[in-house]
Amino acid sequence: MSRDKQSGFKTEMKCLNAPRDDDSCSSNSNECPYTDYVKKTPLDGQDLDTESQNFLPGHNTSKKKYDTEYHQGNASFGMSVFNLGNAIMGSGILGLSYAMANTGIALFVMLLFSVALFSLYSVHLLLKTASEGGALVYEALGYKAFGIPGKLAASFSITMQNIGAMSSYLYIIKYELPIVIQSFTGANDGEWYINGNYLVMLVSLLLILPLSLLRNLGYLGYTSGLSLLCMVFFLIVVIIKKFQLPCPLPNLNSVNESTHGLNSTLHNDITSDNDTCTPKYFVYNSQTVYAIPILTFAFVCHPTILPMYQELKDRSRRKMQNVANVSFLAMFIMYLLAALFGYLTFNINVESELLHTYSKIYKNDVLLLVVRLAVLAAVTLTVPVVLFPIRTSVNHLLCPTKDFSWIRHIIITVVLLVATNTLVIFVPTIRDIFGFIGASAAAMLIFILPSAFYIKLVKKESMKSIQKIGATMFLILGFVVMVGSITLIIIDWTVNSADKKGN
Repeated sequence: MSRDKQSGFKTEMKCLNAPRDDDSCSSNSNECPYTDYVKKTPLDGQDLDTESQNFLPGHNTSKKKYDTEYHQGNASFGMSVFNLGNAIMGSGILGLSYAMANTGIALFVMLLFSVALFSLYSVHLLLKTASEGGALVYEALGYKAFGIPGKLAASFSITMQNIGAMSSYLYIIKYELPIVIQSFTGANDGEWYINGNYLVMLVSLLLILPLSLLRNLGYLGYTSGLSLLCMVFFLIVVIIKKFQLPCPLPNLNSVNESTHGLNSTLHNDITSDNDTCTPKYFVYNSQTVYAIPILTFAFVCHPTILPMYQELKDRSRRKMQNVANVSFLAMFIMYLLAALFGYLTFNINVESELLHTYSKIYKNDVLLLVVRLAVLAAVTLTVPVVLFPIRTSVNHLLCPTKDFSWIRHIIITVVLLVATNTLVIFVPTIRDIFGFIGASAAAMLIFILPSAFYIKLVKKESMKSIQKIGATMFLILGFVVMVGSITLIIIDWTVNSADKKGN
């Protein structure tokens, strides 16, 4: 609680879903970056209407709602672009070559451009809705729009997306760490200490769990930057290796099929080396259905948009939209290059996790070994950061009014890690994680929730306006993408399961 001497108001900071495991909130808004709204009360004790005071009025009372501020942000334009790029970039880049192999170059580029454009449009909807709804937290917008169901929908979607991201990181540990250990020890495939299932459990127990139990992960914030740099390094190596590998690939068919359970999809309709080495521009097969979910999984970053908007220096809606434009353009270029050169290197033999594909050709390549070590370090340190908001969300849903408890803190952390490890061990490929999470949670966060919140909270535009019609069409598109993709993925799972039983 603080007193504004110039305006004659006292200010009460309200904090929703703060990124800590307790509900405490300092009056210094810089210590509470997830502030839902600021309630101002006249000094004579009469409350102003909270809904009408969505944001603190600035010195210029003629400012629009989205130009007013909770507090002065300190993130520059360039730093905001870098931070948003970190939020976008993730393990999804490893699945893009697989998506291109099953759509063709031309169709993939069209899909990639469309998903990037749709993601930018949903950022526009989120920023405008936050201005009208007076909230800079995704869950808070859901609550303002639809009450408890809206908040639960947003919280559940974010939790699913984060679990998917965490699972994909653990998949990378499961499939890449055995290769690194083999490179150093020369161990045979039968040794227990190069079994991916054992290794992912050991890493989770010895490294990830102790880091995840910390109450404050602020010092691990650098890992997002490390992860981005690792992916840039990975992209450079992918481009270099394209010009080092001949086609057809040597000894590829003689290598054991995916010793750690990662499937390699070969197309039966391609029989000659010339066909194998010729890039395809349009492809349709049973794996094409994973393309859109993989792309949506790769581009989702929307829960971080509003907190970054709040921290932007000299904040305005247009400036934040420009931050998103630059970040998405940079990621679009990186994604396109990684997918293109990975696909041109392996063509139909590319796997659902690109880095693992190189192990069939390069067993002891120093450059690839450095890439693997860098990626493994980045994802191992990133898992606790991803787990943190999941635990906070679960804690707020189960015990919103209770004080911090170490017992509850430890139990939630262990349960989340055990559940994610179980998922990684028993789900056969990382493609299934990319596909299902991309089709469900990512579709909700990119398409459905931003448009639904916009339609509900932006009152000044009629339902017959171009803006509301566009948002309504975007909402319908989101349901089509989600329902259609999930249905096709389930059909593919059913067919593959039947084929395995038949064999």
